[in-house]
Amino acid sequence: MILDYGNMMERRIGSGGIKGIDDCADAYKRVTDNFGKGWQEWNELMTDAEIEEIRSFCAPICASAQSVVVLGIGGSALGPLAVANALLHLRHNELSPRVRKVPKFYVEDNIDPERMEALLDVIDPDNTYFTVITKSGETSETLSQFLIVYDLLKKRLGAKAGSHIIAVTTIGKGTLYDIAVKEGFRIFGIGKGVGGRFSVLSPVGLVPLALVGIDIKALVDGARKAEKYCTDGDINKNIALMMAALNVAAYKKGCNINVMMPYADSLKYMSDFYAQLWGESLGKKKDLSGNVVHIGQTPVKSLGVTDQHSQIQLYTEGPFDKTVTFLSVKKFRRSCLIPETNVDGIDFLKGHTLNELIDAECKATAFALKKAGRMNMTLCLDEVTPRSIGELIMIFMFETAYAGAMLNVDAYDQPGVEEGKKATFAMMGRVGYEEKLKEMSFSENEYIIERN
Repeated sequence: MILDYGNMMERRIGSGGIKGIDDCADAYKRVTDNFGKGWQEWNELMTDAEIEEIRSFCAPICASAQSVVVLGIGGSALGPLAVANALLHLRHNELSPRVRKVPKFYVEDNIDPERMEALLDVIDPDNTYFTVITKSGETSETLSQFLIVYDLLKKRLGAKAGSHIIAVTTIGKGTLYDIAVKEGFRIFGIGKGVGGRFSVLSPVGLVPLALVGIDIKALVDGARKAEKYCTDGDINKNIALMMAALNVAAYKKGCNINVMMPYADSLKYMSDFYAQLWGESLGKKKDLSGNVVHIGQTPVKSLGVTDQHSQIQLYTEGPFDKTVTFLSVKKFRRSCLIPETNVDGIDFLKGHTLNELIDAECKATAFALKKAGRMNMTLCLDEVTPRSIGELIMIFMFETAYAGAMLNVDAYDQPGVEEGKKATFAMMGRVGYEEKLKEMSFSENEYIIERN
């Protein structure tokens, strides 16, 4: 893993860049002093024995099932989706069973009724296993999906329906846990101090990924490697600490937007994973001292080269309110040669590969931003493997933790999300939320336009 942050610095891009890195000792100490404590339990990676327990359970299902479906939302879905997209064939579900060799993989992270019906149209419930993931055990979206699926399974499989459900939740707490115990589902526990967006290296991610044959031991080994240098006190050796310091410094210079732009389709959903980490962890009304600060850098998802043709114009010539992090890959798993041609205007491409072209376009975009005085940095993976993906995930999680400490906010709560949850409960008639429903009731309609 290589971080090139030269294009963030004033020395290279001019006055729009960062003159120097602030002292990060306090933020570093806050994070490392709490290693494995409270909501930083995500630091404590699973042991080899725990990983083997997951693999042993999942292996027979992986060998026999037709499909695996994740029912979850937020961190319960984005992490598994990002890793699976990175490590499975990019057309995984379209491959023939003979070539694919492992189950199809679906992540259902929304409750659009058409989407649920579409899923049921393409899977065979008799040969599908469902991983139901919710830390609280009370997530309305996930539980509603579960109720629909379990009702269908019971009609199709009778007493065997429960063997097709795997619950990943907090042990001893929540509605899902209670149902799982009663119905005899296999349960994997989520640590008390592992929040959803920091949970992909726990059973939240490892169980569904093992069900489709991903090497979860290598994934965790990569995270262990990153953990060592992400806790190094020397910022010049600590990629996560440096990235946090740079993004916070950029934010203080007015860069309210943090763009994550992978130049590899396999890393496309890493931007989604990062966006939740960054947005939900750092966007806060109050700091740790109780002061109202309304702080936070807005994460934006982008994809190279696709969004060179939709967003880069804005990034290079629009407001100076963005910093861009490119994710690049040194060695792709495939090589694709551009054929010989004598056509004027494109003959320069002959003999080159798409590998060379996408690398050139990444570097060219970074150069264009640099020339325009716009801050950007590049994080380069040697190649996309379970180990490198585990490493990347750990970098992102440590970066977020360090940035939270630098901004003096709680990176692990999400009070802004809770109000919407309560309002949903009230509108759906949940007992105990009657006053919330009254609070939501109003008769003003002067701002509504209706056309028939």
